[in-house]
Amino acid sequence: MEGLLARLKASDGPPPGVPATGLQFLSDEAQGTIVVLQHFATAEDMEAGAKVMGAMDASETPGTRASVDACELKLELTAP
Repeated sequence: MEGLLARLKASDGPPPGVPATGLQFLSDEAQGTIVVLQHFATAEDMEAGAKVMGAMDASETPGTRASVDACELKLELTAP
């Protein structure tokens, strides 16, 4: 897990062709899983990113993709 996170930190950001405005990686080391949150400015950018990610060869990404969900952020709360 640490090796994967180090590789992600060293990357230049999203893969080429993925117009994400931000990425977040949530790790559950006990389960050996990572959830990736990709942020996009528009629905069109999200669709473009999904096409690129969907076309990637499985050997280009670590692990196995269990599911893909597309959501719109409706509310974000932060601690004061």
